[in-house]
Amino acid sequence: MTLEALPATSREVRLAAYPEAAVTLDHFELAEAPLAEPGEGEVVVRNDWMTLGSVARDQMNPHTTLPIPVFQPGVAMWGRTVGTVVRSNSPLLAVGDLVEHFNGWRDYAVGDAHGFFRRDRDQLPGSEYFLSQGPTAWHGLVETARVAEGDVVFVSGATNGVGALAGQLAKLRGAKKVIGSTGSKEKIDFLVQELGFDAAFDYHDGPVADRLAELAPDGVDVVFDNVGGEQFEAAVANAAHGARFALCGALAGQHGGDGGSPRLPLMTAITKDLSFRGFATLHTPDQIDGWNARFGEWLREGRIVFPHTVVDGGVPVLPETFLALQERRYSGTVLVKLS
Repeated sequence: MTLEALPATSREVRLAAYPEAAVTLDHFELAEAPLAEPGEGEVVVRNDWMTLGSVARDQMNPHTTLPIPVFQPGVAMWGRTVGTVVRSNSPLLAVGDLVEHFNGWRDYAVGDAHGFFRRDRDQLPGSEYFLSQGPTAWHGLVETARVAEGDVVFVSGATNGVGALAGQLAKLRGAKKVIGSTGSKEKIDFLVQELGFDAAFDYHDGPVADRLAELAPDGVDVVFDNVGGEQFEAAVANAAHGARFALCGALAGQHGGDGGSPRLPLMTAITKDLSFRGFATLHTPDQIDGWNARFGEWLREGRIVFPHTVVDGGVPVLPETFLALQERRYSGTVLVKLS
């Protein structure tokens, strides 16, 4: 195999300063770092695709309460990425291998081979498919909320990467009805017409509790909550007896919002025998491999789609794409093509 030439430098995005309020382009710095041959046990990976998520905003907060590492000013940021090994000084990985890792926000990643995880290119339609949020959707909906045949399911924030897959998984598991909340008429059509949700509504159009009561008159059995706030409270009010809540996120309270800590009427939770379980999105290799195998099979059978938005432009467009993500311009998983 002919080795591709390596450039002398690799572009990377660094955090310029911690934002005190809204994030702007001034909080990012595009820089270049020297790129060298790998040391003993190391590899060089050309980054091909990176996914962006709202959690990066929490990583820009030095006082975040989330159990995640915080970005440091003047240092390259990081994120979930897939790429191709272009140099290897380790027996663990060979040139040409597809790998998943967390050294995103840059053209090339260099490091110990143990920090890169080989993926089978033939398992999924494209390398970007390995960046789906399916492991989170599966863990929350199936392993946490135990969705079952005949359930009525409500997914809040249903057009983000995890919610869009969670709704499809509910249908695959035999749910009687899947309802999603979102923020526009266009996104309602996306959920119903493209992803197979049975119903969806714009949370801006009046009280959420009223919309849920209209769409689920007998109550909801499973709630996959990405939002918190009013939508969580509405789901509790409209929960069926024994409903199970999988708590995935709290978008209503992130980044300066005030809706992330909803009120829970305890007598309602007690008399309805409701269960609430939060879950982390750190997955074991077995969980990831299991998801990729299921995902590939379902895609080949035409039983599921991968909702995603592709942004071209490489490393330089990452900051502006992240700002657009913050403004909720995209649907599904946001993928930036790096090479």
